[in-house]
Amino acid sequence: MSEDNLNENQYVVLARKYRPQRFEDLLGQDALVQTLTNAIQNNRLHHAYILTGIRGVGKTTTARLIARALNCTGEDGNGGPTIHPCGVCDNCKAIAAGRHMDVMELDAASHTGVDDIRELLDSVRYAPTNARYKVYIIDEVHMLSKGAFNALLKTLEEPPAHVKFIFATTEIRKVPVTILSRCQRFDLQRLSVETLLQLFSKIMASEQISAEGEALEIIAKAADGSARDGLSLLDQAIVLGNGKINTDTVKKMLGLADRSQTLDLFKELVKGDMEKVLSMVAEQYTNGATPMIILQDLINITHDVAKVKIVPNLLKTTGFSEIEKTTFAELSASCPISVLSKIWQMLIKGVTEINMAPSAVEALEMILLRVAYSASLPTPLEILNDVKKKSEIAGLNNSSAYPAGMEKKNNLTEPPAQNIPGGENWQIFNTVDDFLRYLERTKKALIEYSVRNDISIKEFSNGRIVMNISPQIQQDFIVNLHKILSSATGKQWEIEIEKGEVGETIAAKENAAAEAKKKSVAEYPLVKKILEEFKGARIETVVRKKLEELAETEEDSSEDINHITDIDEEE
Repeated sequence: MSEDNLNENQYVVLARKYRPQRFEDLLGQDALVQTLTNAIQNNRLHHAYILTGIRGVGKTTTARLIARALNCTGEDGNGGPTIHPCGVCDNCKAIAAGRHMDVMELDAASHTGVDDIRELLDSVRYAPTNARYKVYIIDEVHMLSKGAFNALLKTLEEPPAHVKFIFATTEIRKVPVTILSRCQRFDLQRLSVETLLQLFSKIMASEQISAEGEALEIIAKAADGSARDGLSLLDQAIVLGNGKINTDTVKKMLGLADRSQTLDLFKELVKGDMEKVLSMVAEQYTNGATPMIILQDLINITHDVAKVKIVPNLLKTTGFSEIEKTTFAELSASCPISVLSKIWQMLIKGVTEINMAPSAVEALEMILLRVAYSASLPTPLEILNDVKKKSEIAGLNNSSAYPAGMEKKNNLTEPPAQNIPGGENWQIFNTVDDFLRYLERTKKALIEYSVRNDISIKEFSNGRIVMNISPQIQQDFIVNLHKILSSATGKQWEIEIEKGEVGETIAAKENAAAEAKKKSVAEYPLVKKILEEFKGARIETVVRKKLEELAETEEDSSEDINHITDIDEEE
């Protein structure tokens, strides 16, 4: 029995009752409609189409519309293929009702074998009985077996002129490339919340059912781009609300928490007030909100806050509610993007944890505990920068801590700025140390490494370098060195390379100086006693301290040890 002849008392679900009957009724598929329109008008119809997209966006409906467009004969029975099927001719009515003998639909999920495809292909060679084209619609085509796909290949590549194939699938990647290459592909778009809202409002007006706008918006978001899913939820909400759709009913039906409550929960989570967080989670859970829905809402809020922080104008252009605008503006001003990024990562990881945990609400509470205590912790980079800052401050406070004869060599602190006639910010390199300080300051790490380890400098003046180079040095070292020197000083440098062994490099000199410093420190009486007491100990690093003062006094030696050396005990 067709839908047209159904008993008046038999209810037809909204997804079937409002299934598109014309291409104009297809929502969000403008590219597909335009392509088919041009193909029909220019008589460039392809022999095979494949439609892909998520569930409920109209793949099967589109396939039937294409079949009607190809076989419509018009009200007078003399029409040809058209993008506007009349809907009243015998072919249009039979195809819409699913009973046209020349339009065959096959569910590949239940007919996966090669024998099913062979049976279908046996009828391909016969001309259509009543229609202009024989149309084979295969739904969920990715479910076909490998043998079934192979059996389909040759016919699909060179079908008779009266045959058209239309495939539909939600898993386009599972369809063999050999099949895809023989089809014209259409990707049906996921429907936006705004598009679904327009559809729902139109249907509610047609059904004469009152519905709150917020309730329809919640259903549209829950539909996740699927018109069929949205209409099914709409059906359920109508029944639950006894012919009316209100926000509270929809929230209870979907197990949603109130949006304002979730926003307050997120604010307390960012503050780290876990007593309030746990209390609010318990309240929402008691009121029917599921832990997964709460977590997904928090993920969504994190995403929205991050977007608003990067692009503040979104508060004006995006359809946020007033409470969302106020909350997002407040949170985006107080939360760094690094904190929001960490919250996002922990919440996303929590989705898997909730699915695996024996108790979803307990898993949610532990996830939020982790977020509250971890989100505000500094990153490793922030910790490193803080340590560096403190080290620099300590270094400034002890700038005169080196004993006589033990001044720090090759100190790479930035030299005073020098004004050079004829150019702004130009450098003067009187010594190699000046140049190394510049390389470190400008983060030219590779060149700095090569200057220290791969060359020995015989002469260095402001404009000329004479050196020996190692065979292992980078091939483009000389070019890069010349470019950096010229760019920094504003003049061309003369670089002369002498033949022969590399000789003593800067790094070797620094290592020798460090070893000499250790030997010198080891001669102090206090240090000698320490080394004698701890057999096998060695001086690892010499830090800033007036060693002469330590030589004069042996008191408080245990405290001074930390200032003189870092000692590694060898077993």
